[in-house]
Amino acid sequence: MPPSFYTEIELAGLGLASFGKDCKISRYARLYNPHNITLGNCVRVDDFCVLSAGSRISLGSHVHIAAHSLLTGASLIELDDFSGLSSHVSVYSSSDDYLGRGLTNPTVPMVYRNVTNSPVLLKKHVIVGAGSVILPGVTLEVGCAVGALSLVNKSMPEFVIVQGNPASAICKRSRRLLAKEQAFLESASA
Repeated sequence: MPPSFYTEIELAGLGLASFGKDCKISRYARLYNPHNITLGNCVRVDDFCVLSAGSRISLGSHVHIAAHSLLTGASLIELDDFSGLSSHVSVYSSSDDYLGRGLTNPTVPMVYRNVTNSPVLLKKHVIVGAGSVILPGVTLEVGCAVGALSLVNKSMPEFVIVQGNPASAICKRSRRLLAKEQAFLESASA
């Protein structure tokens, strides 16, 4: 029985734009347009995830994407170092027009549609709880934490915990993790 993650040689054969050391991509994940996907070091993408890079998907180092998550859209999706998505998270950098100003779905030529395309940026130490949805144009600043089952339709400031539909800030998040990051990086370089 083959291992559950692609080997380094197999990763090289997938046609990724680039990938670092110790990347673990499940054989059950799907990568569309892999030439538009970059991976840092120590990236893990679990079973049944879909990474569909219309423009570019960029994952920093020490990034984890849990099972059944989706990253898709025509614009950039970027997850910086030490960020992660819990299971069943959806990140969209494109969205059809739900107000009726255009036809919807990819079977219709773009001239008849009114699609919003806007980058989604998750900065360092962002964590997104299970079942949450991130919409086009959202930036989650450093240390932002999103509670489970939240709908994030606007950008959020650094080191806050947000929750709800639509998501709003409920409290501050501790910055102690920055000292833990420093200690970890020092121990890794020793």
